[in-house]
Amino acid sequence: MKLGLLLSLCFSGMLAVAQTPKKPLDHGVYDRWQSVSSEEISKNGKWVAYSVVPQEGDAELRIHSLSGNHVVHVPRVKEATFSANSQFTIFLINPFFQEVRTARIKKKKPFDMPKDSLGIVENGKPGVKKFSNVKSFSLPERSSQAVAIQLHPTDSTKKAGADLIIYQLITKAEKRITNVKEFIWSNNGKLLAYITAASKKDSTSRSGLYVYDTPRATTHRVSEGRSDYGNLAFDEAGTQLAFTMETRVKKPDVKKQELGYFTLKMDSVKVLAGSATPGIPKDWEVSPNGKTTFSANGKKLFFGTSRIATPKDTSLIEFENAKLDIWNYKDDYLQPMQLKNLEKELKRSFRAVIHLDQPTRIVQLADEDITELQPGNEGNADYALGYSNAGHRISTQWEGSGYRDIYLISLKDGSKIKIAEGIKDKPDFSPLGKHVVWYNRHDNNWYSYNVHTKSRKSLTGHLKQAFYDEQNDVPDQASPYGLCAFEAEDKSVLIYDRYDIWKFPLENTGAYNVTAGYGRKNKITFRYYDLEKSRTDRLKPDVDIVKSGKTLYLDAFNNITKEAGWYSTTLTANNAPRKLAMGPVGYSRPFLLSGSSLMIYRKESYTQSPDLYVSRAFSSERQLSSINPWQKDYTWGTAELVKWNTPASHSAEGVLYKPENFDPNRKYPMIVYFYEKVTDNLNRYIPPAPTPSRLNISFFVSNGYLVFTPDISYETGYPGRSAEEYINSGVNELKKNSWVDGSRIGIQGQSWGGYQVAHLITRTNMYAAAWAGAPVVNMFSAYGGIRWETGMSRQFQYEKTQSRIGATIWEKPELYKENSPLFFLDRVNTPVAIMANDADGAVPWYQGIEMFTALRRLNKPVWMLNYNNEAHNLVQRQNRKDIQKREQQFFDHYLKGAPIPVWMDKGVPATEKGKNWGFDLVKP
Repeated sequence: MKLGLLLSLCFSGMLAVAQTPKKPLDHGVYDRWQSVSSEEISKNGKWVAYSVVPQEGDAELRIHSLSGNHVVHVPRVKEATFSANSQFTIFLINPFFQEVRTARIKKKKPFDMPKDSLGIVENGKPGVKKFSNVKSFSLPERSSQAVAIQLHPTDSTKKAGADLIIYQLITKAEKRITNVKEFIWSNNGKLLAYITAASKKDSTSRSGLYVYDTPRATTHRVSEGRSDYGNLAFDEAGTQLAFTMETRVKKPDVKKQELGYFTLKMDSVKVLAGSATPGIPKDWEVSPNGKTTFSANGKKLFFGTSRIATPKDTSLIEFENAKLDIWNYKDDYLQPMQLKNLEKELKRSFRAVIHLDQPTRIVQLADEDITELQPGNEGNADYALGYSNAGHRISTQWEGSGYRDIYLISLKDGSKIKIAEGIKDKPDFSPLGKHVVWYNRHDNNWYSYNVHTKSRKSLTGHLKQAFYDEQNDVPDQASPYGLCAFEAEDKSVLIYDRYDIWKFPLENTGAYNVTAGYGRKNKITFRYYDLEKSRTDRLKPDVDIVKSGKTLYLDAFNNITKEAGWYSTTLTANNAPRKLAMGPVGYSRPFLLSGSSLMIYRKESYTQSPDLYVSRAFSSERQLSSINPWQKDYTWGTAELVKWNTPASHSAEGVLYKPENFDPNRKYPMIVYFYEKVTDNLNRYIPPAPTPSRLNISFFVSNGYLVFTPDISYETGYPGRSAEEYINSGVNELKKNSWVDGSRIGIQGQSWGGYQVAHLITRTNMYAAAWAGAPVVNMFSAYGGIRWETGMSRQFQYEKTQSRIGATIWEKPELYKENSPLFFLDRVNTPVAIMANDADGAVPWYQGIEMFTALRRLNKPVWMLNYNNEAHNLVQRQNRKDIQKREQQFFDHYLKGAPIPVWMDKGVPATEKGKNWGFDLVKP
């Protein structure tokens, strides 16, 4: 063969490969579609660990060397952690997905299911050290000497403990301890306290509490023979240990609870508190359910107390006694809410404190009125904040979250000062506990309270600037934008407005705008995050602390273009922030290496998977992951912001998703999806996934649909009309384009969106098909219903929050009727599918039944899907996959003219349930 002909054939073959047509997404792609999760950066800045996780299947851990391209791949790992010295990466290795699936098919009991293993990688060296049959592991916060590995029990006895292995990471020595139920490290890793369970197979064994001294490899017996121990807590220095212990008294069901205390200098346990200890209220005791914690300086010990439980009357004969719930109008909470929270209430404890320099001095801080407590300065301060909703509890029926009174409580003697009344938002202590800061929705101002002078002042009252939600469209007091952070040493507090950050001195005057008004001028919202916080630290509720002169990294979002990025600034007055990165993308919250500008983060767009990147303050960016490479084989799409004016001259906007290779000379069917405001997601990736109930946008766009997602603003009393105003006008605006097929437009919504679907089809025939998930159609019956997942009345939703009526049914019955689609379903000419699940804890599923039976009575085309024992939004993956198929078949039939499936045509009778799902298409 001649060389020229050979080259020509090769080029033709390459061209053929390059021109292989892409295919639309199908329902088989979901499982392998990946995401990046659990990213971490080592403290020495040399390593990054993250997991690549498919929607269904086996994950993979990747450990990247930042000094080169070396990557360690470990299969079946979803999360890993670095040791404090960055030398080791430690993780749980999950069983093979198919192995677990097979065990579930065989209906194996939990004890017999496949178990995790533990893996340890010494960074920069080959190999993985493994331990099998692992339940959990724990590393000390500030030590890299050892890891504690808890194994699964070797028998199915629930109360039995299991082996605990203390593995020395450097020397590789192991110590195995049997029958361990609970354990805890000291922060410095020198001590490990553990509780053992008495073995039923060994009559001589006893429960006990011990401390293992890691450097000396010695064990100290703290206590033995108590029936149980719990609530282990070390102080910050790792020298003091506190715990609760229980002894059975006389009868098996009567237990005596005590608070124990131990140090290595002591010969035996010291009992600090019991039911008869001065300071413990009469008929109260130490609670086994209260959290035991030391103050940061180790001088105070906090613990829980509760009323002594009434022993169960074993003489009562169950079948001879009535079982009922008694509803009383004087009850603080409705019976369903009481029953929902029954277990929590039975275990509720109330905080008390012991001053360890005077261990006989116990101060009860919380009680049945003041149930929540926040000590100042990590317990070092002399005061705590107490929150009480006493007197506000009944009104939660129509107020929702309700109000609280705020008390300053002395840790010295328990005395209380009420410093604020009727506060809805959580107050915050300044870091050193010198000031309390809160927002008052009644007058829309921020306040501070000086703990030492007992004086209060308004922080924002002298400013014209609004610090509350300027776009609030619910019939309730507007919420604040929030507290940003405190300046170190309690100098000042930083507070957000809609766009910018303000600084307010706590001791004197001189407030100023930290971001110099740059945000409001350019319609960019700035929000501060302490990027140096570890994953564990981020779970703490404490507010952030910033130091003068320190660089502050600000998350930035352009409200006009929907671009996102990051800026930096300091606490200097009149200092406009400096742009670091900004564009048509979305960022995750970065992890910043402490004392450095090195950071890792995920970045995404509608067309770009959220991959992991490393950079120095967003410059010299390097991509670490490259997930979902197969996306290039499928047609995708584009996302663009569209704007229009509504009939009432309101400015409106939405996102229009178009299929890849969009052809303006074609006509496309369109589906409209809506839920409150969604345009901020313009540059967010939407993976093809079986969603809980929302429209699978990427899937439908890939399959040749336009998808339109409009924002909605509301007028109190007229949520239905508001939906018409924004949704219908947006659709009509798009219909002006020749490429929108106005005769083939569908609508889809879930929950509040489901209600809007139901309303719209009673007001217009412009939609060819409608899908309503968990809709409310009768606001009269829904108003008086219960949200069963919380036990709360639904009244607050209509009077104060999302349903936006703003009045009771007795004050404005005409509005409840106007906004109830049930009364207008005779007008419907649109085929509609409903999802209403019988375990829905948010919207009573009888709302879906009312809609279905009404439309059926009116001989309208209607279907209802009830996923058995499912929630408001589908939880079980098999159900999510099922509804995606049905939703596609429904819209394909009405918007593309595809054959009707059996489940829509003939239905699936109860006799075929579990045998036939009705997906087959009926032949024309």
